[in-house]
Amino acid sequence: MPKVCDITGKKVQFGHNVSKANNKTKRKFSVNLQSVTFKSQVLNKNLKFTISTSAMRTVLKYGGIDDYLSKTRNKKLSSKVKRIQKTIQKLSLKAS
Repeated sequence: MPKVCDITGKKVQFGHNVSKANNKTKRKFSVNLQSVTFKSQVLNKNLKFTISTSAMRTVLKYGGIDDYLSKTRNKKLSSKVKRIQKTIQKLSLKAS
């Protein structure tokens, strides 16, 4: 399983540990990933994601997964979430 956020696409970054003597050794900066289940009101089902904690805070700030996906641009989302976003937009247009 790759260490990538399902919503934002954040992934592992690489850099250096730098000692006081300015010696550089390679290291990884891992993403803080959590398994989360969101309840979609529009789709009327649970959606399970592996997302970063910063993405989790952003979704909660918007008021849920439906509102977040309706207000976010396509290019900021991963391909898995883009498909869900399309179905949510289609169903919300039919309901209006």
